[in-house]
Amino acid sequence: MNERRAAFWLGVRALLPMHLGVMPFGVIYGIVALQSGIPPLVAVLMSSIVFAGSAQFLLAQLVGLGAPALLMIGAAGLVNLRHALYSASVAPALEHLPRRWKLLLAYFLTDEAYAAAIPHLLASPRSRFAHWILLGAGFALWAGWQIATIVGVVLGAGLPTDWSLDFALPLTFIAIVVPLLTDRRRIAVALIAGALAVLLAGMPYRLGLFCAALGALLLAGLLPGKAGR
Repeated sequence: MNERRAAFWLGVRALLPMHLGVMPFGVIYGIVALQSGIPPLVAVLMSSIVFAGSAQFLLAQLVGLGAPALLMIGAAGLVNLRHALYSASVAPALEHLPRRWKLLLAYFLTDEAYAAAIPHLLASPRSRFAHWILLGAGFALWAGWQIATIVGVVLGAGLPTDWSLDFALPLTFIAIVVPLLTDRRRIAVALIAGALAVLLAGMPYRLGLFCAALGALLLAGLLPGKAGR
């Protein structure tokens, strides 16, 4: 029990510095959700059920535009495709766990939790309690995200309705993407995605973003993995 507790708190401590970026993001989500016409309780429940910041921002904007439910589901699924890669990466370290553990960790597997736990999950030799580190990191992020969302909803209720914070989403994604542009292949894919998003900006329900993301994924698959290095 002591080893499990130590592993859990190791995950929590590894995640805590990431709250410097996560908490403001969650607050802004809560405000944007209210501005999009989402009821406060639903906005908070989205953080508990969806638990994916980028998808929640996208859903909030699509709700504000009156987009069809099928489009919202497809867009959220596309944005969250990267989690399939995270799952494939951690699967060898978690394959021995019972199904209830896998379901729980799948829920908590986010960008930040993955980044905090993956060094321990891939360590050799790996601790038999390494999955508790992922649990601690995931729970720490979940708790902070719920708090940030509630703060955003409370603040959003008192802000003028003509204040727009839509700029927060693209700025956040720029901050995430730019450090990853480490070779010509990635730069080419990012430029094509940006160009397509601009060219298709006039499409209804933000379908231009959806098509731009698909185009970038196709380009990434066609370009050689070692190109431009």
